[in-house]
Amino acid sequence: MKLWDKGFSTDKKIDHFTVGNDRELDLLLAKYDVIASKAHAKMLGKVGLISADESNVLVQELDAIAETIAAGNFTIEDAFEDMHSKIEFLLIEKLGDTGKKIHTARSRNDQVLVAMQLYLKNELSEIKSEVKTLFDLLLDLAEKHKSVLLPGYTHLQIAMPSSFGLWFSAYAESLIDDLYFVDAAYKIADQNPLGSAAGYGSSFPIDRSFTTKEMGFETLKYNVVAAQMGRGKVEKATAFGISSIAGTLSKLAMDICLYMSQNFDFISFPDELTTGSSIMPHKKNPDVFELIRGKCNKIQAVPNQLTLITNNLPSGYHRDLQLVKEVIVPAIQDIKACLELMHFSLKEIKVNTEILDDTKYDYLFSVDTLNELVTNGMPFRDAYKKMGTEIEAGTFTPKRDIEHSHEGSLGNLCLEGIQKKMNRGLDS
Repeated sequence: MKLWDKGFSTDKKIDHFTVGNDRELDLLLAKYDVIASKAHAKMLGKVGLISADESNVLVQELDAIAETIAAGNFTIEDAFEDMHSKIEFLLIEKLGDTGKKIHTARSRNDQVLVAMQLYLKNELSEIKSEVKTLFDLLLDLAEKHKSVLLPGYTHLQIAMPSSFGLWFSAYAESLIDDLYFVDAAYKIADQNPLGSAAGYGSSFPIDRSFTTKEMGFETLKYNVVAAQMGRGKVEKATAFGISSIAGTLSKLAMDICLYMSQNFDFISFPDELTTGSSIMPHKKNPDVFELIRGKCNKIQAVPNQLTLITNNLPSGYHRDLQLVKEVIVPAIQDIKACLELMHFSLKEIKVNTEILDDTKYDYLFSVDTLNELVTNGMPFRDAYKKMGTEIEAGTFTPKRDIEHSHEGSLGNLCLEGIQKKMNRGLDS
């Protein structure tokens, strides 16, 4: 069944090519099409396009379909093009002519738009919750290990003292920045496009404010052409949000892989969180973190993919837009999995508390030793030259009893400030 069926069928090759993997993806979106269809049915009854009884039985049957979806029993067979055609078929099968009235005053275009935006709102909220869970763990780890020093690097060369407190809380605060992008995407998705039909509205006297409130949108996309132009744009906004998170997770995963290596030996994980080698019995490989890194790097390419699909399209609907679904939906599932696995694994991390006992890290303290000379009255440039000369001559003696007190330094992590910033972000 196709919603545009006029009594003849398309070639099977054309059908397979144009439908793509929509059926599989629509299994994730079907519940949202039902939510939108319920709001639409109620609105049709409210404005008198169908009777109150017809509206009620449509809503009842849609609730029954929602139950099959929730139970995992909803399927989209090859005879159906997508979730929309399957759901409408079920309504007609059960309700006859009343079921045929559900498509009054809407198009498959605004059906897709509203289902996708409801889906994105839900997924962005879940992602935000997952980010907060990881953020809380990172702050806890920062507090727990705040006194354990760690080498800091620039250009992958030993630079200055850092700490596990700084390292963990750095990623926690970075996640707050990522949520700003997520919040922006949510705001764009939180605009009801239903009623824009094929992109030019309808001659029926529909009530778009009613469906906006019914579905829990903050506002509606007033201009019907603008609503249609939102297709692809809202997905791209979401992609920027999740790609920002992916960038943070990818960098954290890379640090973990580096710090786990024998050359660094800064951290370790229980055996059950690592993998072995088929021929090297000593190996404990960070496969989970390598895959998080790889998946997150793929996710960071998603905004560009969506840009290339949509950037030269004029206003109005074009079939190219179907392709954005198969890009954004898997990316969302991947970022959620990466967040979950990062939290699951990171809570088992073990830190090496004696890293800086190794004399190869003595030069980490050159700046602090230099700064003490400046504090005692020596001009900075003279102190810098003195340190350089001693290092070159091999006579440098590091000052290891360091004191960093300014906001955000290893002696003053400002964890409460970071927590308050996250709370403000969550409340916005």
